[in-house]
Amino acid sequence: MDKDTSSGSLTQRVETTAPNLILRIIWFLLVGWWLTGVLSAAAWALNATIIGLPLGLWIINRLPFAATLRPIAPFYLVEDGRIVSGVSQRPFLLRALYFILVGWWFSGLWLAVAYALLVSIVGFPIAFWMYGRVGSVTTLFRS
Repeated sequence: MDKDTSSGSLTQRVETTAPNLILRIIWFLLVGWWLTGVLSAAAWALNATIIGLPLGLWIINRLPFAATLRPIAPFYLVEDGRIVSGVSQRPFLLRALYFILVGWWFSGLWLAVAYALLVSIVGFPIAFWMYGRVGSVTTLFRS
């Protein structure tokens, strides 16, 4: 437990771990490969609307978990009884501007290439790497 000197609150760091590799492989083979394709298409369609944008971005930031059960954040902080992500994000206005200018169209291309690699046997490693970074490509989300 660490003491945050700026606010006088107690902060505890909680590490996350992924399920074992065998379970992750079984998940991917039975569910992850098709669920990721469905969620990718749905998220990108939601991102094309103003009303669906928050849900679309929420889905995109969780695609690595849907594909391979990879934890969303490497660790969390417990601050005054609240659980918060341990990874700091860039300023909201910068992320919003990036999404409007680049993220919305680049993420569609990124997801299409990632899924094409995912369904090919040879492209697995690159596809997993790409899905792990889709939140960053779309909104500069840090995981």
